[in-house]
Amino acid sequence: MKKKRFNLFLLLTAIALLILAACGADGGTGTKDKDNSASSDKPASDIKLMSLLTGGTQGTYYALGGTFADFITTETGIKTTAEVSQASAANMNALEAGKGEIAFVQTDIAYYATEGKLMFKKKIDTIAALGALYPETVQLVTTEASGIKSYADLKGKKVSVGAPGSGTYANAEQLLEVHGLTMNDIKAQNLDFGESTDGLQSGQIDAAFITAGTPTAAVEALNATTKVNIIGVDPGKADALIEKYPYYAKDTVKAGTYGIANDTETVSVLAMLAVRKDLPDDVVYSMTKAIYDNKDKISHPKGAFIKAETGLAGISIDVHPGAQKYFDEKK
Repeated sequence: MKKKRFNLFLLLTAIALLILAACGADGGTGTKDKDNSASSDKPASDIKLMSLLTGGTQGTYYALGGTFADFITTETGIKTTAEVSQASAANMNALEAGKGEIAFVQTDIAYYATEGKLMFKKKIDTIAALGALYPETVQLVTTEASGIKSYADLKGKKVSVGAPGSGTYANAEQLLEVHGLTMNDIKAQNLDFGESTDGLQSGQIDAAFITAGTPTAAVEALNATTKVNIIGVDPGKADALIEKYPYYAKDTVKAGTYGIANDTETVSVLAMLAVRKDLPDDVVYSMTKAIYDNKDKISHPKGAFIKAETGLAGISIDVHPGAQKYFDEKK
């Protein structure tokens, strides 16, 4: 009898062990499944930190960067920090060197980077597009005291053209070219936006090229103390520029911006976000979703331009598959 009871005990024990093993094999159906479903909207990634490369502290990139970093942190669960940088060209080199994961860049500079042209000595093939954002207006800023009324008046003057190899420098060089001038015709100064407006205020420089979304914080700060003028681009010159460099578009600095009395015609390129190609698709998908789905929460005036339906406009480099998936879903 004792032997039969012992055998029954062994049988019941074996059945219990089999039931427990089955529960473990299915990943713990019940509590564990509920935990998984609660976090299924966040990417499954080992990445803990990401850097979002912006620009100078008084430019639009930096102003938007902190907001985007917060969106991405919330959506992905990956702590993302907006970093001050030297903007477009420097950002492409930094992504290539692994010093950031996502970066602001002008569409023209992203194209040069992937083609190894102008300021890039070799092709950067490790970057892809996340999406287009808003027009970046090429603003030739002067003060009323400078007496400058046209591009022709720049000859012999001290003009800030941005850092060599920057997007602003390329824009300045191309706009001077279409107006029959070169860097040798001016006294070029390599200043960032804040240094440029400080120089204009003190009279140490006469004009400055600033490529950024309008209104630009640095120029607004200058206008608080000094009468600002924006030098326009003649429509015929704009047409010639666009014919040679098709990534430009006509743009307008509206009356009232920086206190100017009339609309001023100029040109712009697009701001975009680029990412490293080796970022996982689900991470980039979540990053893209974080920015475009939360566009209504962006307080900066340029937030009005950030739309999923125009997220691929003007992009001339490869789009990251994660971002492409998001935009395909929005069609």
